[in-house]
Amino acid sequence: GPWVSCWAPGCVPLETPCRGVPLDFAFVIDSSRSIRPRDYEKVKAFILDLLQFLEVGPDATRVALLQYGSVVQSEFPLNAHASRAEVERAVRAMQHLASGTMTGLALQYTMDTVFTEEQGARPAGLLIPRIAMVVTDGRPQDTVEAVAAEARRAGVQIFAIGVGRVDMKTLQAIGSQPHSEHVYLVANFSRIQTLNAVFQSKLCGEVDHCGDGKHGCEHEAVNMEDSCVCKCRDGFKLRPNGKSCKSEYRDNCFVKGTCHMVSVGNACVCKCRDGFTLGPDGKSCNKCGNAVMDLVFIIDGSKSLGPINFELVKGFVNAVVDSLDVSRNGTRVGLLQYSTKVRTEFTLGRYASAGDVKEAVSRVQYMGRGSMTGMALRHMFQTSFTAKEGARLGVRHATIVLTDGRSQDDVVEWANKAKNAGVTMYALGVGKAIEEELKQIASEPDETHVFYAENFDQMGEITNRLKSGICQGISFRPSYADPCQCDNVVMFQMQATEKMIMLTQDNILFHYKPLCQIV
Repeated sequence: GPWVSCWAPGCVPLETPCRGVPLDFAFVIDSSRSIRPRDYEKVKAFILDLLQFLEVGPDATRVALLQYGSVVQSEFPLNAHASRAEVERAVRAMQHLASGTMTGLALQYTMDTVFTEEQGARPAGLLIPRIAMVVTDGRPQDTVEAVAAEARRAGVQIFAIGVGRVDMKTLQAIGSQPHSEHVYLVANFSRIQTLNAVFQSKLCGEVDHCGDGKHGCEHEAVNMEDSCVCKCRDGFKLRPNGKSCKSEYRDNCFVKGTCHMVSVGNACVCKCRDGFTLGPDGKSCNKCGNAVMDLVFIIDGSKSLGPINFELVKGFVNAVVDSLDVSRNGTRVGLLQYSTKVRTEFTLGRYASAGDVKEAVSRVQYMGRGSMTGMALRHMFQTSFTAKEGARLGVRHATIVLTDGRSQDDVVEWANKAKNAGVTMYALGVGKAIEEELKQIASEPDETHVFYAENFDQMGEITNRLKSGICQGISFRPSYADPCQCDNVVMFQMQATEKMIMLTQDNILFHYKPLCQIV
């Protein structure tokens, strides 16, 4: 999105407007009869709180507000008020409409009227972000999907906030992608104030001068008021070029690119960067990216997760993928999602880079039904680790199963078959997941194969432990071997056969004969 986080030190406090980027910002407020008068006042209070995060002015952020019931009523357009105080007075003067819920009509008005130059929107060529924040408490009496999609295509970024019994699918039809950052649901109007901190991080902030990734810093990039500067980790100092770092100590433990020194008493020891594990020699660092592995994720898509938590699950998958060097000859990644059925999102042989895998994960759509974990394990065992799906012989096979509750079918049979066939099983449970069931799924010992988080927000805390566990015991890429040795000829034939199968699946080759049949 176009906004910059305000979590960094130096963020402007609430007493003064935040120095965020200029916006054309429209509040679209449900004023239907289902909203009680005292709840309507809470909505106004929420708007007033959010205004504290905006620097309002003709050359800063312009604010418009409309409310809707059976009709749409514009309270003020983008060019009506030149200061935050003026906007606040207009918000306090709003009167409850107490009629129907024509959300689609309000979205149409927002796109056709609010965000026009006649109403104060700045020309599209200036690239001022156009933001619409929709607050609603019920099911629309008209359709919203088409008009919301049209508004998003026209460049309007939409935040959808639901209160009470709003259908999540309706909010997702309204809000922009990713839904985890644009769609919010709270239990009641008293809870809407809990979203203040969420939107403070979006509306208040400094310009991120390091955000384009062109800083070239070897270690860390630090965002300053008017520039991006490089910083070295402890034990290093910045070289004259202002970008690379050199050790402040003389030692024999520094290995460029992986290990850096940390001071312990009068000695120094090697410490590896995130994603690396210190080798037995105490100097070298191994990364899962140097490993050869076929890894299949099995993620729970049951309705108990909810769409927002499902986005966190996808983020967890991508965090693990970040520690891997995904390639044809290194690590291959596949993904299954399950609910009352199992869906192969992509096979082991489908993608050859981490970027492609992460993009595919981001496109995965939430299933939202039952929880047939045993069925997913069966599919993994019978299908996922086959040559047709891109699995390799002689390579470690591993599976990460993520679930948030008890399975509706038996997990023991197919988990045991997979483990007996040499598949290393990791089980990650969240919330109401059953510990005994996780142990039935996972390989032994439990300490390194079973993981649990009380809620989805805590998943990040165990991601590093899981990544470290996956790295242990993986075979790393061998050094160059004599291609004329018999064993290596056989290995070449196996690899060539796998490649031809993948080409056939991509409709590049229509007929092929396995190498073992070629005389």
